[in-house]
Amino acid sequence: MNVAGQAAELPAALAEPVRRVRPRWIAFISLGNLVLWMGYFGPLQVLLPEQVGEIAPGNKETALAIVTGLGAAAALIANPIAGALSDRTASRFGRRHPWTLFGALLGCLGLLFLSTQSTVAGVALGWCLAEIGLNSLQAALSAGVPDHVPVSQRGGVSGWIGITQSLGVVVGVGLVTMVATGITSGYLLIGLILPLCVLPFVLTTPDPALPREHRPAFSFKHFWISPRKHPDFAWAWATRFLMSLGNAMALLYLLYFLTDAVGYERLFPGEKASDGLFLLILIYTGAVVLTAVLAGMLSDRLGKRKVLVTISGTISAIPALMLAFWPQWNVTLVGALVLGIGFGAYFAVDNALITQVLPAAKGRGKDLGLINIANSGPQVLGPVIAGPIVASFGGYTVLYLTAGVLVLLGAVFVWKIKSVP
Repeated sequence: MNVAGQAAELPAALAEPVRRVRPRWIAFISLGNLVLWMGYFGPLQVLLPEQVGEIAPGNKETALAIVTGLGAAAALIANPIAGALSDRTASRFGRRHPWTLFGALLGCLGLLFLSTQSTVAGVALGWCLAEIGLNSLQAALSAGVPDHVPVSQRGGVSGWIGITQSLGVVVGVGLVTMVATGITSGYLLIGLILPLCVLPFVLTTPDPALPREHRPAFSFKHFWISPRKHPDFAWAWATRFLMSLGNAMALLYLLYFLTDAVGYERLFPGEKASDGLFLLILIYTGAVVLTAVLAGMLSDRLGKRKVLVTISGTISAIPALMLAFWPQWNVTLVGALVLGIGFGAYFAVDNALITQVLPAAKGRGKDLGLINIANSGPQVLGPVIAGPIVASFGGYTVLYLTAGVLVLLGAVFVWKIKSVP
């Protein structure tokens, strides 16, 4: 049988998409991603530190590290497993939508549970539940792009989705600090918004059902993707890991960098270093919004992803070098702008590139779940590497030089990928 005949026999759930998605589809999946990142960053940036600080004020740093570390471990496991389960879901409601709704509801329950906790153990359990739900939601939403978006449109769509991560930080932190009246109301607000914002995508967009005879087998050995058989996927994973690790190390101690190296509170009496950090986040987010969609659409038009990944990745490394050699407030402001320009473009184009190196259509959810490990894994590994550097091996200069080198390696190694121009 010829290839065209085989392709014609594929069910819609597994076929390569050829019809461009409409603005409404892009808007609703972007809304789902926005509330996803709000669910992550509202607690991580504000609610969890404040809650743990009230529960264990004399040991808050260690307690918070335990809570977030356990949550990160839950995320590393949940994301690929949820993706793999969605790959083989044969519901009449589709493969991904049931997991999108399940993830939003479980994330909501986890956040509501957190609002009632008064022990570190309870907070850790609640955050693990929330992480499992949020990562199930992320796995389903991530697979939506290769499921529905043709290759020629993926850069632009990935740009819109990429914007939501930066906006999620600003909106999530803004809601829990300026709208909510406390920790409990902050969790309730984010938790209830979560399922409400994914419902438009679940209820109004198509998700073709998978015929049972096409369900892939579920086995934990399938989570290993051989670099020898699929070298492009392996290099895509490695480059994303390097970029994310460099970024995680650079941002981890940024608040302390403003306090100790820049001397923000000395430069601006009466202000806190956290005020400066929020300003940097706003500048970074503005730059991401300006560049992500444009870079993604440019990669669609040119049909060349790798050169744009290298250019944007190289731009992203510049701020780390700036902070290493010139630890000054004005330099840091410029660095936030440059980082937003670089990373906004990078994630839009690289996300599109990754969807083109997935090993098989039947395992898109699982494979993107593995890619998400390259995003979340560095959040666990970053502190292990960065802490000793800051404390004993050269301080912030060596930290930011190391972060810059990692980002540059990620930008260069993308050329090892052969199947995508």
